[in-house]
Amino acid sequence: MKEKLNYTEFLTSPNDGRYGYRRIHCLLQREGLTVSEKVVRRLMKEEGLIVVFVKKKRYSSYKGEISPEVPNLLNRDFNADAPGEKLLTDITEFSIPAGKVYLSPLVDCYDGMVISWSIGTSPNAELANSMLKNGITALGDGKKPIVHSDRGCHYRWPEWIEIMESAGFIRSMSKKGCSPDNSACEGFFGRLKNEMFYKKDWRKVSIDDFIAKIDDYIHWYNEKRIKMSLGGLSPLEFRMKNNQNRFIA
Repeated sequence: MKEKLNYTEFLTSPNDGRYGYRRIHCLLQREGLTVSEKVVRRLMKEEGLIVVFVKKKRYSSYKGEISPEVPNLLNRDFNADAPGEKLLTDITEFSIPAGKVYLSPLVDCYDGMVISWSIGTSPNAELANSMLKNGITALGDGKKPIVHSDRGCHYRWPEWIEIMESAGFIRSMSKKGCSPDNSACEGFFGRLKNEMFYKKDWRKVSIDDFIAKIDDYIHWYNEKRIKMSLGGLSPLEFRMKNNQNRFIA
């Protein structure tokens, strides 16, 4: 009974049913509670506590070859030795009864931290440009990262290119129709939607409230959501442990 109580506590608030048995096991260890992964998995099955994963068709901003292409400098190497070396971006769409909402993030390959993001009701140039400007501010002087995107129109319009060049940032693009070239950013979208969006009832939620929920999730993702690849730490905890700057907009 004691094991079951501890497990249920860690699976629910503040994680809102987003963690599977491995992360629950890691959290229990952090609290000094000794229990095996097998026990956690068994209790999860007994309680009917399952993390649901849903795969949906992704939003595409491709509008044709509206400006010269740039090479894929990352070549699917999403590893970075320090913050601010390799950044990923894309736009994803959420559709709720109140309307559509779009998210444009800037994800750091170093630890998966979202260093800046913008949320709006239109997938226009301002959505991507404002995110990029905030990212430049968050990184500070001296950082000249590679910024990798797909071949969407937002990353090929003159203003985006001008902002990138003015900051000394280096452009990199996926091949046409090749989502694995930006799979690390797609992975963030998948986790966000599975943990925060899918299987939820949004019928009574306004656009403004929904935008606030996305914003809250990203703060939680950066500051509290543990990643097994980071040794059971959140991106912020990982940076603090390694004496790195926060870089959170």
